[in-house]
Amino acid sequence: MRRTTARPGSLPAGAVPASVDGAVEGPFAESPAQPEQAVPDPVGPAPAGRALRTEFPFELPRGYVDDSGTVHRHGVMRLATARDELIPLRDIRVQENPAYLSVVLLGRVITRLGTLPLVHDGVVENMFASDLAFLQDFYRQVNAEGHTRAGVTCPHCEQPFEVELGGSRLGES
Repeated sequence: MRRTTARPGSLPAGAVPASVDGAVEGPFAESPAQPEQAVPDPVGPAPAGRALRTEFPFELPRGYVDDSGTVHRHGVMRLATARDELIPLRDIRVQENPAYLSVVLLGRVITRLGTLPLVHDGVVENMFASDLAFLQDFYRQVNAEGHTRAGVTCPHCEQPFEVELGGSRLGES
């Protein structure tokens, strides 16, 4: 079977012409070896001096006590990514006990805690319950653009007010 290139105007509307070897021609063709160009941000550049903040310092109410008895209270948490929230769902401990999701998730987003060389879910699971609750709330605040409140309007009087969204389970929106 022989392939030929169609003459201009002989294709139905919306059809894409193909060359003899099947490559797309015309306005839909890709240019070979063209460097990728940056697409301008539709919202515009960030205002000067206002870079996206991705790390947030915190101080635990009680502190994590390591094996040598040292108390670690000051730490840093980074913003969570979609991957941070998805990866723990594959963890067998989370599948067996969904409450373990917050422990694994916090182990991924806490980047520093005192002088510990590494923070992981094993560190988080050995924290005091009050520190875990603090970190869960802090995670919600950090990842909800600094607060866990939402503006709503009363359906009866139509007055605007804010409601607190805190209290939902970590890792769920």
